[in-house]
Amino acid sequence: MRTHPDGTTTPVIDTSVHVFFTSNKDMRSFLREPFKSRGIPDAEMDWYGAPGGEYAPGTRGPDRGYPGSDPALVAQQLFVDRGVDVAILHPMTRGILPDRHLTSAVLAAHNEMMVSRWLESAEFGDRFRGTIRINPEDVTGALREIDRWKDHPRVVQIGIPLQSRELYGKPQFWPIWEAAADANLPVAVHIETGESIAFPPTPSGHARTYEQYLGFMDLNYIYHLMNMIAEGVFERIPGLKFVWANGGADLLTPFIWRMDTFGRPHLEQTPWAPRMPSDYLPDHVYFVQSSIDGPGNTDFAGEWFGFTGKDDMVMFGSSYPHWHCNTVDALPDSLSPEQRDKLCWRNAASIYGIDVGAGLATHELA
Repeated sequence: MRTHPDGTTTPVIDTSVHVFFTSNKDMRSFLREPFKSRGIPDAEMDWYGAPGGEYAPGTRGPDRGYPGSDPALVAQQLFVDRGVDVAILHPMTRGILPDRHLTSAVLAAHNEMMVSRWLESAEFGDRFRGTIRINPEDVTGALREIDRWKDHPRVVQIGIPLQSRELYGKPQFWPIWEAAADANLPVAVHIETGESIAFPPTPSGHARTYEQYLGFMDLNYIYHLMNMIAEGVFERIPGLKFVWANGGADLLTPFIWRMDTFGRPHLEQTPWAPRMPSDYLPDHVYFVQSSIDGPGNTDFAGEWFGFTGKDDMVMFGSSYPHWHCNTVDALPDSLSPEQRDKLCWRNAASIYGIDVGAGLATHELA
């Protein structure tokens, strides 16, 4: 629960908390053979290092442990210091590796670690929800991992990398999206900064600096989203929900306006997607709002949230423990109380089925 400058209080669901293994040795302890004995990617995943350091001050804790690896420290900093009521965890890895079987094994290890160490924690498990990581390039393995975890009461979504070698509207991915919809699990798409064998992060190739990388990277979600609409994915799978978990809602309005301009006149080319492109956004498309998404604390921020129905699509996410770690205190002052409620918790409670009113907002740490 958070108190705002106007004196009102709001529950807070943090939809983007990144968790890690403590070390390579820790990761290996969750891997199974033959991968346990083979070379594995390093737990540190960044190719583009933030100039001031990747992680927010204080997130390593007093023992200098790896940020996002200690449930007790994360619980203290989120639930006590920041007033978060529920945190949705998203394990971070290296994206697509050349060996798809190794990728799937590494992701399965992350899932086991998150469930056993975080979601089933006797102290904090009721405050955490989890994102199960799958490998889109291994459809059989992805379906197996979804089936394994879909009934866990604290698993609320499936996670995939923003970087890919094919657009996510392509038919080879449809069995995964169908399984996600059948399990009533949204699909969260997030940057994996260890690029591995994915395409370059920008349309013009590899950026030279971190600033260029960060500025252009979110355009990748536009390509995926436009392709999914054009390929009729949301028409084919009405229950599918996609969460663009690295932000980028500030790009949606101008691009969807352009899609609407060209979508209807060329209907004969996409008869499987008969509606206007923007009609596929409600109940299908969501965004996590980070501290680097526009328009900032301006007097027109509330109006901007209303464009293209973003009021009902955007959810608060801190990106803890990264340097741009966000808090609800930084939300624009010009948001209406209803917009602020939707952003802080209502949209997330709806898509993830979280009942904040059932004692979670007043729960105290043990």
